Amino acid sequence: MLMSVTFANDFRELFKISLKKDEQKKILVKYANKEKLFEFRWTLYVNDGLVTLYKYDDFVAQNVLYLNHKNQSLRIKLRDDGQNYYNLPYFLLKFKDFDAKEKEAKFELYLYDNAMQIELKFLKNKN
Repeated sequence: MLMSVTFANDFRELFKISLKKDEQKKILVKYANKEKLFEFRWTLYVNDGLVTLYKYDDFVAQNVLYLNHKNQSLRIKLRDDGQNYYNLPYFLLKFKDFDAKEKEAKFELYLYDNAMQIELKFLKNKN
């Protein structure tokens, strides 16, 4: 499930994403003749914490996100080339809900990109 909404504050777009355990979301990030793959998934939900893994630009990270907590989201810098240092585009991945019956995590992925540098392509998962 994926939905895009454009709104007028600092974020250019909002994408709503639902994932089952170990289901991977892949997004191709394009800018300035470059293409980089952003991949994320979750592996465990225990004690109200969701263990997430992501990979972007040869950087791999594991985070635990919590609902209604300061550790509810993470920020992923999309471009780091020294230009416009204070206005770099990034993703903000926010853990919004966990459906225990469906064993599905719900996220909001915000794109901050004031300079309109980034083009996104959501890739389909292979079965």
